[in-house]
Amino acid sequence: MLSARHALPVTRESVTHKFSVGSHEGYLTIGLYPDGRPGEIFLKMSKEGSTMSGMCQAFCRAFSLAIQHGLSVEEAVKRFKGMRFEPMGMTSNPEIPDASSIVDYLARYLELHFATHRR
Repeated sequence: MLSARHALPVTRESVTHKFSVGSHEGYLTIGLYPDGRPGEIFLKMSKEGSTMSGMCQAFCRAFSLAIQHGLSVEEAVKRFKGMRFEPMGMTSNPEIPDASSIVDYLARYLELHFATHRR
């Protein structure tokens, strides 16, 4: 059974994080519920219009809908952390020195900053 969607308020706080994985730069923006939980993610890649940029946007929409319907950050991290595909490599973040994909990086970033067991 599909749970009801918990939409974010019209005006919300957010966090924007600049990162790079391999030679690909991007900006991750995380829209927050009033209690500080992530409610949506947006990813802006430097190579706008590329297939990778489009796939990242599609992933973010699906991820955002999943967490708005009740998927926890912890469950999302379990499913996306460790996914391996290009681009991969060194990152600009000392807390996450290398990533096996952009999806792996996003999952690990969310785990570090938003997982309940890390707070």
